[in-house]
Amino acid sequence: MNAERFFTHPLGIVFSAGTAAFLWGSAFPAIKISYEVLEIGPNELSEQILFAGYRFLLASILIFIFLKLTKKTIRLQKQHVLSLSRIGAFQTFIQYILFYIGLSYATGIQGSIIAGTTTFFQILFAHFLYHDDKLSIRKGIGLLLGFSGVIIVNMTKGEFILHFGLGEILLLLAMASGGFGNILARNATNSMEVGYITSYEMLFGAVGLILAGLPGAGFVPFHFTGKALWLLVYLAFLSATGYILWNNVMKYNQVGKISVYLFLMPVFGVFLSNIFLNEKLNVFVFIGLFFVTWGIIIVNRQKSVKLEEESTLTV
Repeated sequence: MNAERFFTHPLGIVFSAGTAAFLWGSAFPAIKISYEVLEIGPNELSEQILFAGYRFLLASILIFIFLKLTKKTIRLQKQHVLSLSRIGAFQTFIQYILFYIGLSYATGIQGSIIAGTTTFFQILFAHFLYHDDKLSIRKGIGLLLGFSGVIIVNMTKGEFILHFGLGEILLLLAMASGGFGNILARNATNSMEVGYITSYEMLFGAVGLILAGLPGAGFVPFHFTGKALWLLVYLAFLSATGYILWNNVMKYNQVGKISVYLFLMPVFGVFLSNIFLNEKLNVFVFIGLFFVTWGIIIVNRQKSVKLEEESTLTV
């Protein structure tokens, strides 16, 4: 079975999009566990940033290997450096500085649900940047549901008390940066292939993260046990593999048909955080998750869409 037949087959679509969503959802408990194993505390910002840099450097290398094996173009063109650097700044560097610091203060469940707002931020940016992609009543309802879900999940101890701390704010800012980075990457697909964009923006962003973390943490501040090393490799693997699966299934199918699978990412993240981090589920988590996932489904429902390649969400 060739690639197109596999990625357009109903089972191939479910497997590819579902696996990508599962991998991205598993990032939340994996990062939290990595912090525990490597003894990285909430106040150790340089170590958090450096760890993120190592992860995405390894992920970019894995993607380069895949592109080389599939005979894709990987040679960097000078005229693309500025554009790729700009994408890397928002999609990897800024997003994951905010994300890794924010997740150290928040729970895996909170991070999983808030991560679903990337779609909503992307729609908001598109409204202001594209004359043919304005907000509609349908999108407005989806945005209202999605952001309401984020508020609801931060109701604590079964009471109507809103707890919205530093971690949650940083995570929201991270998703806003990622959403804007997706817009930049989407524009760049007019002159560059998606794989080429993702590999280099991730590489540039990773180098920036490492350089930002080095002054405060040193080059190797971590004691990499077998478990810690496995977690680092897994985090890099999930980013690279999630990208490969997602962009291939997006390549051969209607965007609206596939994008609805993004609702699975916060679902997997919530339940994997419950299993591996022993984080408690309460009624507010379920209501918030319901609102965010339905918001994602609603904003991605379209009557007719063109076949196109889109940049991936990386977690």
